[in-house]
Amino acid sequence: MKRAPETKWRDSPAFGPRFFLSMSFALVAFAIVTYISTGSLATTAIQTVICAVLIQIGYFLALLFITWRTAKARKAELEGAARRKTGLEGTKPSVPVSMKEPGHSQS
Repeated sequence: MKRAPETKWRDSPAFGPRFFLSMSFALVAFAIVTYISTGSLATTAIQTVICAVLIQIGYFLALLFITWRTAKARKAELEGAARRKTGLEGTKPSVPVSMKEPGHSQS
């Protein structure tokens, strides 16, 4: 099985430490603006926690999308390599028997 090319995790948008640092800055800014606009520590805390949960959900969905896209590209690459290896690059897979009667061919 062919290995995926090595990439630097720091260059990835899903790099955890960078994400958590950015999320912390965003939450602090959100908390400051919320406190200035409401004047209530309780409201600020609740809304900041809700914001943090929404950001985490978005991060999780982004990771799922990145993983799905990478798996799809890897699968297409492997199938393309298998077709090139067998010489079936331009052909379509087909079923040589009729599917009208199970176990019997109509030809």
